[in-house]
Amino acid sequence: MKYQVGRVGRCIVARFDHGDDILGGLSRIARDEDVRAAVFYLVGGMTNARIVVGPRQEELPPEPVWRSLDESHETVGIGTIFWQGDVPKIHFHGVYGKRDTVKAGCLREYAETFIILEAVILEIEGVEATRGTDPASGMVLLTL
Repeated sequence: MKYQVGRVGRCIVARFDHGDDILGGLSRIARDEDVRAAVFYLVGGMTNARIVVGPRQEELPPEPVWRSLDESHETVGIGTIFWQGDVPKIHFHGVYGKRDTVKAGCLREYAETFIILEAVILEIEGVEATRGTDPASGMVLLTL
């Protein structure tokens, strides 16, 4: 285990409107505001998204199991923002509900807002955290 101690900096509140690109919007906020490290919360509606619900088997490198959210889902979850080189990388895990079905997983590739989605981003100051490719898993992971 590795860790660093930082402090909470700015708090950014964002509203995503119907059809907005969620991952792209979070990345844009991180670039525009020069947020190098953050934790964020999302709550609202999401559609047209792809999530990973775990590895096919417990082995490295993992083979992801994908699920699509092809219609609107209620969404709540938590994520982080750390940079890989000159690009902010978003890592978000959430729960996605529709009627009596609930899925949980890591949001990847694309997601679109359904009606409204709220984001609260809490900047983390005083840490030197980035993302880098892990040779064992082949995944882009947190580096301290």
